[in-house]
Amino acid sequence: MMSIDGLGDLWDTLFGAQPDPPPLLVLITAAVALVVVSTRLPWRIARNAITIAHEGGHALVALLTGRKLRGIRLHSDTSGLTLSAGRPTGPGMILTLLAGYVAPPLVGLGGAWLLGGNRITLLLWVAVVLLLAMLVMIRNAFGVVSLLVTGAVVLAVSWYATPQVQAAFAYTGVWFLLLGGVRPVVELQRLRSRGRMPASDADQLAGLTPFPAFFWVVLFALVNLVALVAGALLLTGSILTDAGLTL
Repeated sequence: MMSIDGLGDLWDTLFGAQPDPPPLLVLITAAVALVVVSTRLPWRIARNAITIAHEGGHALVALLTGRKLRGIRLHSDTSGLTLSAGRPTGPGMILTLLAGYVAPPLVGLGGAWLLGGNRITLLLWVAVVLLLAMLVMIRNAFGVVSLLVTGAVVLAVSWYATPQVQAAFAYTGVWFLLLGGVRPVVELQRLRSRGRMPASDADQLAGLTPFPAFFWVVLFALVNLVALVAGALLLTGSILTDAGLTL
């Protein structure tokens, strides 16, 4: 059994603030994330993290709006599917569909808020808990492996890595979620314009509301860009302060 002192140490580790990261680290991790998002092969691999956040967004909002979650599937081509039961129309279904494309940058914004308070270890542990919670709803082998590998990497970094490595990992991941949430919206509209995604989230929303699919694509983009700007300000707050600028 863990002692009181041990519990206190764990509490301090989780909720204590780490030192400010070097400004160069913040900028380098932003550049690394931008390169990953902008290049084909790294994006093809790392996009699985965006899919996890996308489907997790659908699942969470489905539960919050009273729908019954049937399961989540993650595929090797970085696509995914979240199935829920309930009314096929109405606010619950609309919000569930809306949540997918905006989830990655909003998760990134939450991560940026934690990093803005230097809660690096807490951010990593929250990520592990969320991945484990999502794991119980996965209904295919690739999805299970994908979440287990992702969770194991995050847990290993949070438990064994030095504070500097933890900071680099956390900042890169948050920058990636913020930047990586924008590209899928661009890809969505490109595929829609070619008639290759007739059942996209935007098209399903168009069928449930008076607004056309392009309206929803624009809304996805606006939310994601606002989250990116807000997250970037949080992540670079100490740099701006040192430069004599205020938010």
